[in-house]
Amino acid sequence: MTGDKMAMLTVRNLPDDVHRALRAQAVQHGHSTEAEVREILKMAVKPESRVRIGEALAELGHKIGLTNEDFEVFDQLKDNSPAQPLRFE
Repeated sequence: MTGDKMAMLTVRNLPDDVHRALRAQAVQHGHSTEAEVREILKMAVKPESRVRIGEALAELGHKIGLTNEDFEVFDQLKDNSPAQPLRFE
């Protein structure tokens, strides 16, 4: 991640038994405790099994046989006029 800005995080009041478990897990994975915590946090907020909506839609389109020509119809039918503001009267 060269060139990317990285944030720092301090975790206070971490129970000793949790810290020991983190250290043991890090050793099992060949990481430092800090690297292990980074990996745990990454997987918690960005799991590899997460649904990537763009990829899911592309796969669905491929499954049902959509082509670029099919999408050109949407472009032709698209209403390009500006949206009207809502009125609450």
